[in-house]
Amino acid sequence: MPKVCLIRPPLIDLRFRATTLTCPPIGLAYLAGSARAAGHEVHIVDAVGEAPTQSTALDDDRYTLRGLSADEVADRVPADAQLLGVSCMFSQDWPYLKRVLRRLRERFPHIPIAAGGEHITAMPEVALADGLVDFCVLGEGEETLVELLDAIGSGRRMREVAGLVYRDGGQIVRNATRARVAEIDGLPLPAWDLFPIEAYLGGGYGFGVDRGRCMPILATRGCPYRCTFCSSPQMWTTKWVARDPAAVLDEIRGYMERYRATNFDFYDLTAIIRRDWIVAFCRLVLASGLEFTWQLPTGTRSEAIDEEVAHLLHATGCRNITYAPESGSPSELRRIKKKVKLDSMKHSMRACTRQGIYVKANIVFGFPGQTRRELWESMRFIVAMAALGVRDTMVYLFCPYPGSEMYRDLRAAGRIGEPNDEYFTQLACYTDLSQGSSWSENLSARQLAWARVAGQLLFYVVSYLVRPWRSVQTAYHMAIRRHESPMERALGDFAGRVLAGAMGRSSTRRQDLKAAVDR
Repeated sequence: MPKVCLIRPPLIDLRFRATTLTCPPIGLAYLAGSARAAGHEVHIVDAVGEAPTQSTALDDDRYTLRGLSADEVADRVPADAQLLGVSCMFSQDWPYLKRVLRRLRERFPHIPIAAGGEHITAMPEVALADGLVDFCVLGEGEETLVELLDAIGSGRRMREVAGLVYRDGGQIVRNATRARVAEIDGLPLPAWDLFPIEAYLGGGYGFGVDRGRCMPILATRGCPYRCTFCSSPQMWTTKWVARDPAAVLDEIRGYMERYRATNFDFYDLTAIIRRDWIVAFCRLVLASGLEFTWQLPTGTRSEAIDEEVAHLLHATGCRNITYAPESGSPSELRRIKKKVKLDSMKHSMRACTRQGIYVKANIVFGFPGQTRRELWESMRFIVAMAALGVRDTMVYLFCPYPGSEMYRDLRAAGRIGEPNDEYFTQLACYTDLSQGSSWSENLSARQLAWARVAGQLLFYVVSYLVRPWRSVQTAYHMAIRRHESPMERALGDFAGRVLAGAMGRSSTRRQDLKAAVDR
């Protein structure tokens, strides 16, 4: 059976990033579990997990590299692998990933390379253009990877592997689309034993707030909505499927026993769609007697979360939840196809805050077509959320992400040219507080930059005026390094990066001084 080496590349990080993406790669762990269950030998190179604190300056001083370098990644690849599988979830990582791929090509010219993830699914032709990738795996990858490995081992024709795009001579071949996995409860669990998971657990790394030894969980897959700024419909289609609540709880129990996990981040695109599902899960947790905390850091819907559900969430250990209204303007919500009723969302937010759940909300400024009036309506909604008790709000700037409807529309209108490395790298600016651009015809980049700062400040001024004790709580949590909200974690991460940078510069100066003295 062919041996596969699955590679999680290093991350492109920003000096002024408000959040961190240093978290376990659950998608790659699912792929590893499926390949191993099919009888294939699996080797893992996790460039982030093997060096989570290693930061390397890049040519552009706005960005740094987190994790192993391209040479270090290649050094860890076994020479007897018969397929290299590389993940690229975020388009901003593609420019450096090409360096990694070039090193792999130089070291292992005889081993085929497959790539998958959100970026690859959105732009397979771009991934194949430089001859660095042989196969692009579109969408869910478990079944496609196993069939690709079987084809390599048996000599089966690649045209028979659904969900694959590849180059055949001078022609790009796109095979039949693979249907979504129907029985997700039948998929093997993530093969975390192959990863440096203790580096994440012991280092406090995760997608949510650091509440102890944290493991990622996927309880559902997909999202049934078609927001025009999101690439999910192309990656996952609009099919939403949920696992058996008992299976999710069994996975949690297993991680508590094996890894001494105490907190669980649900990485679902949209975890809470059906009220009956979340109620059933919470009741199973209560009946089990297990005590742990869990979070919904990636965003969820509000329709199913009323007072009863909010009570169950808190009773079972849910401490942080993220909503994604994106806008406070009804007209803008209709234009971006965000199926949100703002009044219902405010009721849901109030229900969670009354139960003691830390609520965060995401707002986006600068959508194409956004008017000053719509921007003002979002500002008013930000104030309303602060008054309701929402703990944190993050105001992002819109970036046209490959694979989304908005990206295709902007390309068709000639507002985006041929994608290049500069474009991909700048996609990281949505979390960068020091830069940004405007895609709205009615608002300049300067106006949006000021509006973003004003929105953030307005939220926290109102929040602390209405609940002045929160400022004391925040100061206390920062002092004892126990973060309860995403904002506190972001401040802690930022302070840590500044301190690490200062210590690094100080160490360099000391070395330079010592060298001068020695001379």
